[in-house]
Amino acid sequence: MDFLRPASWEEALAAKAEHPTAVPIAGGTDVMVEINFDHRRPEYLLDLNRIGDLYEWEAVEGSVRLGASVPYARIMEHLRTELPGLALASHTVASPQIRNRGGVGGNLGTASPAGDAHPALLAAGAEVEAESVRGTRLIPIDDFYTGVKRNALAPDELIRAVRVHKADGPQQYSKVGTRNAMVIAVCAFGLALHPETRTVRTGIGSAAPTPVRARTAEDFLSAALDEGGWWDNGKVITPSVVKQFADLCAAACNPIDDVRGTAGYRRHAVGVLARRTLTWTWDSYRGTAQQKGMVA
Repeated sequence: MDFLRPASWEEALAAKAEHPTAVPIAGGTDVMVEINFDHRRPEYLLDLNRIGDLYEWEAVEGSVRLGASVPYARIMEHLRTELPGLALASHTVASPQIRNRGGVGGNLGTASPAGDAHPALLAAGAEVEAESVRGTRLIPIDDFYTGVKRNALAPDELIRAVRVHKADGPQQYSKVGTRNAMVIAVCAFGLALHPETRTVRTGIGSAAPTPVRARTAEDFLSAALDEGGWWDNGKVITPSVVKQFADLCAAACNPIDDVRGTAGYRRHAVGVLARRTLTWTWDSYRGTAQQKGMVA
């Protein structure tokens, strides 16, 4: 195994172009596990740790441009207001040591359906900034996951950043694991309310071959909130609507049986998480709306 260590982003892109099979490594929290267990033996490792701007983030026109290697710990500390769903997801990532090393770019590059960041990124409607010597392109998060641990990156592309719209409404994230810490998700669920467009977005992890959205559930809830006038009156959503939303989220799953849980359990748990996160986000929305005098 050869170790490539570029000193700049330009050198990294040139190295990736010359060695398209090179596996990028920054935090190493996913890649090193696979190497240590001999599940993967790449010909080249491309070390990105010396590239400083991958560890930076900035607000850009109503969105946050998050460098691929910004650690989860910094997201938790600095971006709770702008990216609340992703900050909540960051809290659930493994141990403090891993949260200080791992970043969203690694989750995206690995594209494991169990990656903690995916449901929050789907719910927020993120875009992945991919770059090669040929140029830069933005990949909508909905188009990024192409199969089990596969993504839409070309062989010569690297993830430079993720662009996420600043939250315009409440966001929530929850996951189920076999214990309370250092756990890979049995399933995970992210929900974001977007009052500006009066839409809802979801994200489901570890309950299908790829991270997915529950689009039918989103359409149902968006329509129900409009028809009930709930965006404006701020009333409690009826239990029947909450249940239907949860059932539709569960139906969006395509889970498997494995050592962490059965398919049936995963489907049931996603419904439970959907119901809980909707209750939490709507309570938050009602509280904010009342503070602003939008509702009685």
